[in-house]
Amino acid sequence: MSYSTTGLLALLVHVIVNYDVIRNAHYQKGTPAADSYRGMILAVILFYIADILWGIFYDARLITLTTADTVFYFLAMAATVFMWTRYVFLYLKLNGKLMQLLSIAGWMFLVLVALVLFLNIFAPLMFWFDPAGNYHGGMMRSILLGLQVLMFLSTSVYVFVVAHKAEKVIKRHYKAIGSFGLTMTVMVSLQILYPLLPMYSMGCLLSVCILHTFVVGDMKEDRRRELEEMLAREQRQKLELGSARHLAYTDSLTGVKNTHAYVETEKHLDERIAEGSIREFGVVVFDMNGLKQVNDTQGHEAGDRYIQEACRMICRQFQHSPVYRIGGDEFVALLEGEDYRNRKILISAFETHVEMNMHSGKAVVASGLAIFRPGQDNSYRRVFERADQRMYDRKGALKAM
Repeated sequence: MSYSTTGLLALLVHVIVNYDVIRNAHYQKGTPAADSYRGMILAVILFYIADILWGIFYDARLITLTTADTVFYFLAMAATVFMWTRYVFLYLKLNGKLMQLLSIAGWMFLVLVALVLFLNIFAPLMFWFDPAGNYHGGMMRSILLGLQVLMFLSTSVYVFVVAHKAEKVIKRHYKAIGSFGLTMTVMVSLQILYPLLPMYSMGCLLSVCILHTFVVGDMKEDRRRELEEMLAREQRQKLELGSARHLAYTDSLTGVKNTHAYVETEKHLDERIAEGSIREFGVVVFDMNGLKQVNDTQGHEAGDRYIQEACRMICRQFQHSPVYRIGGDEFVALLEGEDYRNRKILISAFETHVEMNMHSGKAVVASGLAIFRPGQDNSYRRVFERADQRMYDRKGALKAM
């Protein structure tokens, strides 16, 4: 069972280290190199499973199952080599003859292993079991493992040579890929010498850990930074859009909502009235007295200050309601919630304040309040018109004082 235990531990470490890759959350998901890397990781998992089962079946001398699993073992090994060659070829993005040869060699190795395993049914080219159930490796086993040594070693040497010309971070990645090949060269060589030891499994574990630590880890960090930068850009764009919208719907003189915002709000209220989804709201219409006189006698800057003073007075009184400037000296407040419930108190206090202003030379603002009557008012405009009429009545009363 020690053989299977080694494979099981290797499988567990492999899955833990590469969990994000296995569940397809790779650092560059969707790129050819990333897909090949994930394919290699999955092929290694299949190899570990075959290796674990081989130890269990072999110890139990279940020859038929061991034979079938040995075929699975070599196919998973060939798939691992094939995906490795594809990953190296796609990651390095090199068009050298050796790299092209490596890509072709991966395909040829996969086909060759499948062919030899098929022929092994008729003649013990790859492996066989004697009557006592002991495993024996055939000549083709040594040849195919030797081919792997040659492929891993040549790739390793080539990548180390290329690494000298690469930039700092890329050089680190190339050296990690070269170390993968060098590690597998050593462990496959040991597997040839010791066929009943799980040297290939240990080689895969060490090599993949090197690759994950020095290549995949860096790429995931780069991807994380890219995502953070993208998120930051989106946040900036939202803020810019929000700022642009705020400017588009804000009165530049007073800072309250402007006519554009008022028109949209009126449309929205009409939709809610038609749906029957709103039951209560109030409208207060305001109109300033004496603005023309201030403009004519003191100038437009004084008139602007007069408008701002009137706006501040309205906003202070109706603190929980949106206020709109809908004309030069006209404002509207829409009352809902707390201000709607306290509307009589608020409008009375506002009128008292205005009457006090008449004696102190401050802003004088006429106001008129109307409330929505469900079942009678079929549009916002009808409520506004009643409030507007009451504002004019109040305006006349103020002039008569």
